[in-house]
Amino acid sequence: MRFLRFLSLTLAGALWPCLALAHASDRGHVLLLSTGYYIAGGAFAVGASFLVLALLPSGFLERAWQWRLPLFTFGDRAKTVVGLLSFAGFALLLAAGSWGSRDPLSNPLPLTVWTLLWAGFVLLQGMVGDLWSWLNPWQGPYRLVMRLGFVRNEPSKGGAGCWPAFALFLAFAWFELVDPAPDDPARLAVAAGLYWLVGFIAMLAFGYENWARRGEFLSVFFSMLARFSMVGRGADGRFYLNLPGARLLDTPSLPLSGVAFLLLALSSVSFDGLGKTFLWLGSIGVNPLEYPGRTALIGSATLGLVLTFLLLALLFAVAVFFGLRLAGRAHGFANAAGLLVWSIVPIALAYHVAHYLTALLVDGQYALVALSDPFARGWDIFGTANMQVEAGIVAGATAAWWIWNIQAATIVCGHVLAVLVAHVFAARLDPSPVRAVLTQIPLTILMIAYTVFGLWLLATPAVG
Repeated sequence: MRFLRFLSLTLAGALWPCLALAHASDRGHVLLLSTGYYIAGGAFAVGASFLVLALLPSGFLERAWQWRLPLFTFGDRAKTVVGLLSFAGFALLLAAGSWGSRDPLSNPLPLTVWTLLWAGFVLLQGMVGDLWSWLNPWQGPYRLVMRLGFVRNEPSKGGAGCWPAFALFLAFAWFELVDPAPDDPARLAVAAGLYWLVGFIAMLAFGYENWARRGEFLSVFFSMLARFSMVGRGADGRFYLNLPGARLLDTPSLPLSGVAFLLLALSSVSFDGLGKTFLWLGSIGVNPLEYPGRTALIGSATLGLVLTFLLLALLFAVAVFFGLRLAGRAHGFANAAGLLVWSIVPIALAYHVAHYLTALLVDGQYALVALSDPFARGWDIFGTANMQVEAGIVAGATAAWWIWNIQAATIVCGHVLAVLVAHVFAARLDPSPVRAVLTQIPLTILMIAYTVFGLWLLATPAVG
């Protein structure tokens, strides 16, 4: 009964109305991409797409992707220790969120979740490799429970596909983009703690690997991003260096649930930018110069999040369908969609990096300060508690020039990689070079539009 009372009070606290705050990664760091970069980036995307389609032999990239440079071997024995340390850090963050400062820029929990994890760790996972499989806060406790004999065998795999992960990702996206106060430390601590508990119970019931591949949305998302990284791991435990996207060579076609999950991941990032633009706010009857706060926009933001996903899913389905029709194929839609959906991920990853770049540069400094004094008690654990935050790192002509170049180059490079990925998978779908190019044309048009849309989001006026 005491536990039920505690759980009821916890849920009531999580749902209780409170002060509306934007999450920490949005605090006033808006640096609009100049029009020249926007036009040049769009033109370069069109030109790169044409060159890949017209000049690149179908088997060239696949042969290049087979290059490997062996690095080192690292066993899994340390994985449990690293996982337990990660869990301990997670528990400390939850405690700081519950009993530390209520200021999101002084509390390490919202800064870690929204800045270091969602803005910074996504970049590391997409470039360095599958770090999340070592650092997630579930694998250490689960391995410990297994060693103690409380769970003896991995339960059998279920047949739900990635739909549980899809539902949980949708809930996460809603909490981040729609909820009135996603960076309120106490509110976030309750949400994160309940999510960890539900995930751990699911892992005990369905097995760690099974739930991590199908239900735990962060593990599903990060494992997909890791396929584009430059560091991979072979079956023998050896790490190796490879070209970006090379790990896609052995990637099977995703089921419908996997396609929906990836499209939701892409559309949610896009709506994160679109929902703050003057264009979107004007379309729902809101004056951007008199922003009413997130509480007043819950209904319209929820509708916008869902519609953005449905629109992207529709456009992707139409591009795949007409690509197959151009190539003279009237079947194989599910297999083609499951392969070609990987080609849009690099653009979304690039936009994710460009979108959060200024926030990461500034709020990352706040995170270093807060982590040194997690409970606002005057501690200085890492020697950074008294560090002066330099918001001017994103101000001035020199800083703007560097940021604009990095943002535009990142999105264009993501587009080029996306076209190359589509080129490889189109050749896998049809060995005929001509039909493979025809299959790719509608999707390439969609990718060009997505790239230009990402550049436009960085260039258009937005609410800070």
